[in-house]
Amino acid sequence: MVSADAGGGLMRADLLSDPVEGLDEALAAVDAFDGALVAGLLRPGPDQAAALTGLADAVAGTPLAARVAEAVGRAMSGAAGEDHFVALAAARGALLGAAHDALSHRIEETVGRPRAEDERGSAPVPVVPDHGANLLAAARSWLCDLARRGWRGIDHELVAGAAPVVSAMLPDPGSRRPATLLDGFAAELAASCPGATLERVPARRWADLWSRALLLTVPGSAGEPPVVPVTGRLLPLGVDVQEHTTAVQAQVHAVFEPADGGAPRLVRAGVSAPKPDTVVGAGLWQLLRPRMSLLGAVSEGCSMVLDAMPVTAEGDLVWDDERARTGEPADAFATARVMLSAATAARVAPLDRHPVRIAVPVLLEGYTVRSEEGRLAFDVAGRILAVDTDRAPAAGPLTPEAVAASHSCVGLLRWDAGAFLVQPLAVESTVRKKAVAVHAGAWAGGTTDKAGVRAEKAATDAVAVLRERAGRLLRK
Repeated sequence: MVSADAGGGLMRADLLSDPVEGLDEALAAVDAFDGALVAGLLRPGPDQAAALTGLADAVAGTPLAARVAEAVGRAMSGAAGEDHFVALAAARGALLGAAHDALSHRIEETVGRPRAEDERGSAPVPVVPDHGANLLAAARSWLCDLARRGWRGIDHELVAGAAPVVSAMLPDPGSRRPATLLDGFAAELAASCPGATLERVPARRWADLWSRALLLTVPGSAGEPPVVPVTGRLLPLGVDVQEHTTAVQAQVHAVFEPADGGAPRLVRAGVSAPKPDTVVGAGLWQLLRPRMSLLGAVSEGCSMVLDAMPVTAEGDLVWDDERARTGEPADAFATARVMLSAATAARVAPLDRHPVRIAVPVLLEGYTVRSEEGRLAFDVAGRILAVDTDRAPAAGPLTPEAVAASHSCVGLLRWDAGAFLVQPLAVESTVRKKAVAVHAGAWAGGTTDKAGVRAEKAATDAVAVLRERAGRLLRK
């Protein structure tokens, strides 16, 4: 993905700023429904009724039309049941899924990459056993009560209703996915109680969590995705780090080159860990490093050889250190220049089809860096592409200054707040006539950088204290 005069393939940068047909209308219907959830659907007012009608109109002519129309009618009379709320959540998810697909298609047109493997998208959904149907029903009941009361109506008593359900679901591996979502959602709501006093309601975020959680309570929807073993070479492109107060996740984006000579594929490998709030910066790698050897390979600039490593149809490697060994050196920019444009993307699972989940690896070259309203932007072939430096982790050396000095970038193309933007994973600049690369995941396997060393030492001390305290509690 480079400008035409940079010696590479032609990027249709103009397509990123062109309007996507139907996108605004779909998102407007979702926004209106999200607004209706703020006050709750127990006694819908005129504005809420209009939002519900708009949702039904948006999915008219689809297989959901009849069920959503019935659900809207019941909701407008304040008599919606669990099945009706599920139908409303499904309609909302379908609209966001359509927006995701339209934006993804626009990206494919822009970068000229092979489309996702559609033939696997038509495969039958595997039948999985239902885990704790009664617990799923209890979770569904709580979520429906939330929708009736609305975000302005939440209080500690209502939110606490999720606690026994989550406690009963967490021990069951098959129910852990919806349980974890419910737990985090309830904690966020509890921190915002009472809802009546909130100055600002995060309507889109809470509606996203509510609808996803509700759909995951439908029996069979949270089943484990089928996996197949793959053998070949893994060529890392970069690491995306996501940090929260109590948890951290690193997701490695890479190109997989099958040993049988098949077409290269885009894949991901993720690792997460709980964390105390005292562990920050480069200290995060101490929590993640022991769980996945791939992080060390990324830091050293090496490939990995995989032997029968499980991978889902969505391109997520189910990482097992026993099935991987460090391979030859592999430069992320060389990989991107040679293989990225030909690597096929995996299909996206239905529940994951949401614009916020778009994160497509791209290579940008031949751009100039500009500052637009205090924010960095790349001028690519005469088109401005915003740069999201806020996502660069403190656990690495990739800084806004490094991005501003760069001429090449491996990053993730995302869509946020109505526009495309790029999140840098690595940048390359010229220093004393030599190409110098800076990677977000450069400290994943350890570092000699002074700031990184200090953060690692602080993390070591903090973890040692916590382990000592935990041991004391266990002995008591």
